[in-house]
Amino acid sequence: MNQNVRISLYIVIPIIFWMLSGIFVEEKKPALVEDSNAASIEIRTSTPSMFSPSIKLKATSNSERRVAVKAKTTGEVVEIGAKEGDFIKKDSLLCKLGIVELNRTEVKSPFSGYIESIVKPGNFLDRGQVCATIIDLDPIKFIAEIPEIRIADVKVGQKVLIELITGEKIEGKLSFVSKSASPQTKTFRVESEISNPDGAIKDGVTSTITIQTDEILSHKISPSILDLDDSGNIGVKVLDSENIIRFVPIYIVEDLEEGLWISGIPGTVDLVVKGHGFVEDGQIILDSKSD
Repeated sequence: MNQNVRISLYIVIPIIFWMLSGIFVEEKKPALVEDSNAASIEIRTSTPSMFSPSIKLKATSNSERRVAVKAKTTGEVVEIGAKEGDFIKKDSLLCKLGIVELNRTEVKSPFSGYIESIVKPGNFLDRGQVCATIIDLDPIKFIAEIPEIRIADVKVGQKVLIELITGEKIEGKLSFVSKSASPQTKTFRVESEISNPDGAIKDGVTSTITIQTDEILSHKISPSILDLDDSGNIGVKVLDSENIIRFVPIYIVEDLEEGLWISGIPGTVDLVVKGHGFVEDGQIILDSKSD
């Protein structure tokens, strides 16, 4: 089950109970909780710590440059300087034409890179037709789209972990964050530029990029203690210094297998970790059970 589905369930299930039990909600005054009820709840002190949320996105590798090198005159290809897949240096011969204009007989590579395609000797090229296509794989960029709701969390220089579809993992940093959203998808383009001197990473490879965002002060909790208030806001119940139950709205920072990281709770608090359904916001606890 992926992260989005799990978070949705954490929210939807409490909403169902809230809708069933709170159709007719009346404003209630703070009430004393009998010792027998207080004994059925469990309080646990939670201290926040610095946590670096991660954002996982689908990405694709993209060559730094791709150029279709064209003939500047017309003539028959009498010689080629490389074959498809070869790495060639800048100004290396690509195609040699048999023509009258001797100063235009050679088509050369504008930069060092790999031959993606090249015409075969014997073919006839008109002026402007493509002799060869060259791609530069060093560096190579991994490009992804991030939802607008998370764009404020990312910036150039943040660490990323790139996992190729082959299972290979590469560490890098964000090198570009777009300032403009796509009108169609409302997502922002982000890039990580990776050194690739031997061309081992190919162009167009599917991958997953995980962005490590800046640390924020967060609490780690179990999703089982999530609750909803009468307005449908998701949060948790805490016991304040005056032994009164308080509902605190929260924001889910990240959902991990070992628990939820949340923000919105100021400092160290006493969380209701068991029996939160037995108490309501504003209730006074005469006696509570802590672990």
